Amino acid sequence: MNKGQLYLISAPSGAGKTSIVHELIKNDKKIRLAVSHTTRAPRTGEEHGKDYYFISGTEFADLLKQNTFLEHANVYNNFYGTSKIAVFAMLNTGADVILEIDWQGARQVMAQLPDTVHISIAPPSIEALKSRLGARGQDSRDVIADRMRQARDEVMHLGEAKYIVINDDFARALRSVHSIFIAERQRADRQSHIVDKLLNRHKGT
Repeated sequence: MNKGQLYLISAPSGAGKTSIVHELIKNDKKIRLAVSHTTRAPRTGEEHGKDYYFISGTEFADLLKQNTFLEHANVYNNFYGTSKIAVFAMLNTGADVILEIDWQGARQVMAQLPDTVHISIAPPSIEALKSRLGARGQDSRDVIADRMRQARDEVMHLGEAKYIVINDDFARALRSVHSIFIAERQRADRQSHIVDKLLNRHKGT
């Protein structure tokens, strides 16, 4: 069995990254999401162990000292980190694994695992991003303003990804991202087992 492929999906807050990831996982059984640890409070509808592992700052610091995380970052004054053991275990089952991540974490992962595929989700405009954040109704004006400042920083790093998908139409953006997964599975270096199988059969004839 081939190991799965690791993917990083990053985006400014409000660009639609989480919605795209959820649809990918729902529609493609080979795709799994690495559940990160975070010190932020759960949002409405989020579940511990499904969306994130919600832990305290002290617990996060302890895990950091134990070198638990493949990557970690401070985002909007909350800490996020992804377990190395959990990620490698899923990859070893043959699943394609997604890390929802910011540019800081993406740099950390790419430095360790350069074959990782990094996809950035971009909004059609900064104005559209601000409108989406306001429409969610989850954050105060001050929080939205802080997220907009962070979003501009994230936009500056979009070009560090291998692929950029503009989410101006959700269905089209979803198809574009999924097409990347499909294309990456056909890479010659990931299909060497097929060549070996054909050659072995040829030897037997």
